[in-house]
Amino acid sequence: MKKTPRSQADLPPIRVRREPPTIAEAVMAAQDLADDLEQQVEIAAGLIGLPPDEVRPHVLAAERPKPEPRFERAPERILGPASPSRAPRTVIVERRTRAPVVVERRGRPPFDGRR
Repeated sequence: MKKTPRSQADLPPIRVRREPPTIAEAVMAAQDLADDLEQQVEIAAGLIGLPPDEVRPHVLAAERPKPEPRFERAPERILGPASPSRAPRTVIVERRTRAPVVVERRGRPPFDGRR
């Protein structure tokens, strides 16, 4: 026997859990979004849903991690003359081309213009 498909009306309503972020999560998010301490307090308070006066001590106490350098310069390598025992590698690049595709039209002959 085949089961009949249930429609949306037959299903129970979807329940969504709403969990506000913890104070530590809100402070970290605020630090990533703004550099100014007052803006961080406002952002964190808005995320948690608390007044700014309750959040301010947590923002001031939170230690902002020092940003790591994004790109480090690679150390320069000095290449000496190639020794005879170690010859440089040779790289050959070949490009393959495809044969052109010719499309023949069938049907009416092209317009002659003499008619």
